[in-house]
Amino acid sequence: MLDDMGVLRDAVRGYRLAATSAGLDWPDYGESPAGQPPEVVYRIFGVERIAEQLTWLQAQPWPDRQVLPDVGWRMPWPEDEDALHYLGLSIGTPFPWRHQLPLFFFDVVLYTFVLAGEHEGEIWRYEISPDAWDSVRAATSLATLFDQWTRGIAAGVVVYDEQSKWLLVRDLGSAPDLDPLAFPIAPVEETLLRARQRECGVDMAIVEDGFTYTEELSDAIDAVKASLRR
Repeated sequence: MLDDMGVLRDAVRGYRLAATSAGLDWPDYGESPAGQPPEVVYRIFGVERIAEQLTWLQAQPWPDRQVLPDVGWRMPWPEDEDALHYLGLSIGTPFPWRHQLPLFFFDVVLYTFVLAGEHEGEIWRYEISPDAWDSVRAATSLATLFDQWTRGIAAGVVVYDEQSKWLLVRDLGSAPDLDPLAFPIAPVEETLLRARQRECGVDMAIVEDGFTYTEELSDAIDAVKASLRR
């Protein structure tokens, strides 16, 4: 889902205010207008347009350090076809694997932004593990994701660590009203994971035969990368 831009601005602003109130050093640099991605981005991901919600977020002047929960950071616009390597775990998705952009990188989880189709604007997550095969939606939109993180700070399950100077996720189970899949934790409780996968349209037959389809996806990624180099 693509957020109303006012809703997205408020959600990101609310998260920054909550993060700074918790102790994170994140000055207010003001808002920058939405820009345009490098032309190569359209070619890499095989799309004709990039949503304003994503171009606006990428244009915002964030600090050059991890400001997202659990040492997460916003990834820059990709520069070449090697960015497709990040999508090697996205098996069974209800949209073409190539139509998503790696956006947030955490210690054990990658979040992507879906670029096209009926799932455009959704945030999907992939555990960084060779045999996890846990493609699943983390949030229906960017604003929803930032709102969950803001609520996590308010609930005391996203806390500022004075020693590391990072926001860390702690005891998520103590806040049952929050969506665990919106937070960069792994592994996820399997019953919850499988239920969410079915709900958001993941092909469960592919997930059950994950090794085979991971190899097929790897070959497909290599083929696209080779074609982009020509």
